[in-house]
Amino acid sequence: MAAHPWEACIQWSKKYDSDIIHVNLAGTPVIVLSSLEATEALLEKRSSIYSDRPTFPMVNDLMGWNFNLPFMKYGDEWYGGSTVVYLTNNSTWSHPPVFPVYSARQPISLLRRLLSNPAGFRDHLKQMAGEVIISVTYGIDVQPVNDPYVALAEEAIKSLSNARVPGRFIVDSIPILKYLPEWFPGAQFKRIAREGRSLSQAIRNVPFAETKRRMASGEATSCFTSKALRDLESGGKHFQESTVKNVAAAMYAAGAHTTVSALSTFILAMLANPDAQKNAQLEIDSVVGRGNLPDFSDKQAMPYVAALIKELMTSIAVIAYPLGPSSSDTYGPFFMMKLRILIRMPSNPNASSSTAKFTPGVRDPQSAFGICPGRHMATESIWIAVVSILAMFDITKEIGEDGRPIEPSYKYEGGALLYERSPI
Repeated sequence: MAAHPWEACIQWSKKYDSDIIHVNLAGTPVIVLSSLEATEALLEKRSSIYSDRPTFPMVNDLMGWNFNLPFMKYGDEWYGGSTVVYLTNNSTWSHPPVFPVYSARQPISLLRRLLSNPAGFRDHLKQMAGEVIISVTYGIDVQPVNDPYVALAEEAIKSLSNARVPGRFIVDSIPILKYLPEWFPGAQFKRIAREGRSLSQAIRNVPFAETKRRMASGEATSCFTSKALRDLESGGKHFQESTVKNVAAAMYAAGAHTTVSALSTFILAMLANPDAQKNAQLEIDSVVGRGNLPDFSDKQAMPYVAALIKELMTSIAVIAYPLGPSSSDTYGPFFMMKLRILIRMPSNPNASSSTAKFTPGVRDPQSAFGICPGRHMATESIWIAVVSILAMFDITKEIGEDGRPIEPSYKYEGGALLYERSPI
């Protein structure tokens, strides 16, 4: 019996000897691709058809997440948001280099917290990731503990992740139910949606308003939002303020928690693969010297660390955003109906090498069946955290009262966002 949906899909793929399977989740049709061949054929060679997003009434309509770039249908609004991210991030990256400045100073605080309280590493990772994304996106310095912006993002993403699972809410299968009043029998999802909507609107409006207030008073520091708004005021860019607000909220919502998920996987991977940890530490020491902290100028001299981080991002998929065919299509004997939910499996059950095995030396292709606009920010944030931790600490298993190492669970909690399950 599979413990997780992705494990069940792997079992079905093997059982039916098919790289494409169809699953009906409480009335929600889902197509799962489980081979590289099928994925390339559809998501790469026919990307014009398979670049759309399915609509989830619970998330998009009722909870108000329709502003979020990954949830938008392919079209002008999506294209405008992607353009804002690309243009603003590219210019902000180097003139001045806002992101490296913000992210380079955060590991010092992270290392101090880890030294003071190693057992609280999850909270420390959340704090660091929140500090980076909120500073880069809005130019806001967060509080060392109990920061309201970090807490808001955590609460909102938890609500969103639970709601994004296909088939979890009947309104996604029968969209007309979204018009039911909250008091109607069986409409408990309306209460959940109302609570989720208050969070989605807060995450969109509250930090954006603070940045605008600081800009008006002359207190604003250089960040994504201030740069985009100044470009807008100068007339040099063809987008609206609402687009900037939407993109900033998407960065704020997604950036911190995907980073935490990846770094949690890093901790687990180092516990399970001490040889890989030692190899990475030797490379870092050879470049900067033992006891010294690397910076971004050292990145090109650390190919093993780069491979290790690629393994973090591929061995466990951090986040799942399904696609939806914009028109009906055929692939071999299969008829792919329009607006079905399409999900790519993270690993091929018939492949000779498993993504579950942590092997930094394996060749890693660059194609990813779509480009994440925030990929540079995410990669840099993860890189500086990983090299800083490895330069200063050995990651080892906790010792129990009996004097023996406590074995981590290596289990993950599913949802739209994947987290390692506590205790580690």
